[in-house]
Amino acid sequence: MTGPHATFGFRDVAADEKPRLVRGVFDSVAKRYDLMNDLMSGGVHRLWKDAVAARLNPQPGEVIIDCAGGTGDMARRFARMARRAKARRGGDDALIHLIDYNAEMIAAGRERGYEPEIIWSVGDAQRLPLPDAFADAYVISFGIRNVTDVLAALREARRVLKPGGRFLCLEFSRPVTEALQKAYDAYSFKVIPAVGEVVAKDRESYQYLVESIRRFPDQRTFADMMGQAGFSRVSYTNFTGGVAALHQGWAI
Repeated sequence: MTGPHATFGFRDVAADEKPRLVRGVFDSVAKRYDLMNDLMSGGVHRLWKDAVAARLNPQPGEVIIDCAGGTGDMARRFARMARRAKARRGGDDALIHLIDYNAEMIAAGRERGYEPEIIWSVGDAQRLPLPDAFADAYVISFGIRNVTDVLAALREARRVLKPGGRFLCLEFSRPVTEALQKAYDAYSFKVIPAVGEVVAKDRESYQYLVESIRRFPDQRTFADMMGQAGFSRVSYTNFTGGVAALHQGWAI
């Protein structure tokens, strides 16, 4: 293969081909995406997301970017938390800019109801339609492994954060023991595509999703990439033995 390339599951593809392929995956799974997340994780993904929202601790008046926000489950968490904080101590509404590359995912999310704090838009994590030093916080949950150039997306996140802004990334990661890794691989490659075939009528998309998880950098490698992108005080917290991890950094 000549020219820039990117990963698409276990395949290497031309970099300019990956966005189309990823869009096709999420066009296919959008309507049943949240149901499949529940089935694949036994509901544990909700606990991980609650932990991310608690770490973020959204406040009245803050501007928060929910990148690759999909159907809005994270953005709705942030909106509810900021609204409760406003009821306690006053202040302006938080503004949550939910940006996703896939219009079908956004449409599925908007069908679930209106939240006044959330602004929905289609956009690319590598070229956000936002000015420099715009947001107090940037969150991306289970989305960064789907971008073509992860380091470019990290640099873009750094660009749009105000000085002192915080970056949080929740992503599937690398289990911390060999035994857990083997069990997780067996479950991922044998069970998840089969469930996708039965529930979402789409085995291929879920095969891609588990392959993309396996090819994503491990915790330390991704932390190093965050440092390369300009983040300071980079740290990570493993969830469920490293099946997922929350990475955090600061725009200082």
